[in-house]
Amino acid sequence: MGSNTLVTKSISLEYLGVKNARVHYQLPPEKLQELSVAGYNGKETANGTLVVNTGEFTGRSPMDRFIVKDDITSDPIWWGDINIPFSPEKFDALQEKVVAYLGEKDVFVRDAYACAHDNYKLNIRVVNEYPWSNMFAYNMFLRPDAAALENFDPEWTVINAPGFMADPAVDGTRQHNFAILNFTKKVALIGGTGYTGEIKKGIFSALNFILPVFKNTLPMHCSANVGKDGKTAIFFGLSGTGKTTLSTDPDRALIGDDEHGWTSENDVFNFEGGCYAKVINLDPKGEPEIYNAIKPGAILENVKLNDDKTVDFADTSITQNTRVSYPIHHIDNIKQPSIGSNPKNIFFLTADAFGVLPPISKLTPGQAAYHFISGYTAKVAGTEAGITEPVPSFSACFGAPFMPLHPTKYAEMLSKKMQESGVTVWLVNTGWTGGPYGVGHRMKLKYTRAMITAAMDGSLEDANKDNYHIHSVFGVAQPRTCPNVPTEVLSPRKSWNNDKGYYETAAKLTQAFRANFKKFEEYASEQIMNGGPLK
Repeated sequence: MGSNTLVTKSISLEYLGVKNARVHYQLPPEKLQELSVAGYNGKETANGTLVVNTGEFTGRSPMDRFIVKDDITSDPIWWGDINIPFSPEKFDALQEKVVAYLGEKDVFVRDAYACAHDNYKLNIRVVNEYPWSNMFAYNMFLRPDAAALENFDPEWTVINAPGFMADPAVDGTRQHNFAILNFTKKVALIGGTGYTGEIKKGIFSALNFILPVFKNTLPMHCSANVGKDGKTAIFFGLSGTGKTTLSTDPDRALIGDDEHGWTSENDVFNFEGGCYAKVINLDPKGEPEIYNAIKPGAILENVKLNDDKTVDFADTSITQNTRVSYPIHHIDNIKQPSIGSNPKNIFFLTADAFGVLPPISKLTPGQAAYHFISGYTAKVAGTEAGITEPVPSFSACFGAPFMPLHPTKYAEMLSKKMQESGVTVWLVNTGWTGGPYGVGHRMKLKYTRAMITAAMDGSLEDANKDNYHIHSVFGVAQPRTCPNVPTEVLSPRKSWNNDKGYYETAAKLTQAFRANFKKFEEYASEQIMNGGPLK
């Protein structure tokens, strides 16, 4: 888990061009929290957890994420609205301005690494303007011990200056904030935004290029855990679908909650040393592991405190995207090191606000590839301005904003891994049942947990014995029975009690799937194309 021991080693940032800065190297989280409260607008909850406000940006800004287009990236990167090119010359000039800005300031530096598997370890140096950003890096990256720090050689550098504002007309950015990856210089340059998620997602995006191109390893935006039988389960899903909640299981050891690699040796390893969970409407009874991880050492972002300094988890006045980061050892039941093997079940999680997808269904290889490339969930009213009814949302590979290569590259790698390991893929709807958002209700967490448990322990298969109902619209295999789940819950059509409304809404969703998939059709095999909706 790394060491909290105070490191006396000092370093200079002159080699980066940061001159005359007061460099605070490898400060322990307690000291970073103390500084955050004393001079950087940090607060503390009643139990001593740090609370920060990330300012103007309370989430990532996808349109302000760039990749430097050069000899390394020019051909393999899937350029477009997700991977926006940036010139090497503009990058060099902007980096010079950022490091000059950091000169003469207090600067917080942390050496850490990503990838729990020794064969894939990536050494990182994180340079932060704010102490709480550096504490986030402590929480989220893997922590070297004191001996490893003695001769630590950083391969990648994150330069993070939230207070620096770019001039778009001069610097080539879209607006004053930016997050830019340079694979030649091995630098992630972040400015104009205090949102800490940009720090981890910068390195995650880099690994999504490095691992498949150079290491024959599939990077995944997923959580993972392992049972007492040694079998690993993988959970893909976009924000708000339950990825962190469902992988944090008292009966299974957590490998990690967000970012993993799947090696050619059939190992699954965590990229990170911590968890970054949404806390909107956090329920201590439904999600006790996450709730109990909110203690000194954790960082709450953009939450409101009550008068008694407890957290109002229902308050969305700052953002719907309230978050907590904490080191993984704040969870009791974790896998150490964060590596699993023998993946046997993959769950694609979707919060279907249309309420038409089954709560759990088994996918064929073609369907698995189709749904992986699609990466479907839905936005609901209230999450964004102007949304008054469910809106389908697609993010290829369940993580398009972080995928530098074409999505079919990752899908091909996943299909190969599935075939080699004999894995079963399930589509799980953690969204609505009994009707769409506003009519029906959210699927009960206890039922979703029961379905996932039954899939993993084999009792779902035993209960159905190939007696699955093939969904007439989506073509997926829908179980008729499941231990500890009422039979009527398993059929979305029956839960509506309105066949006409159900099929009309299902047809609307299939049209959205088809329209989204058009941009992938020329790259997709016949098997994948046949994995889409039937109607």
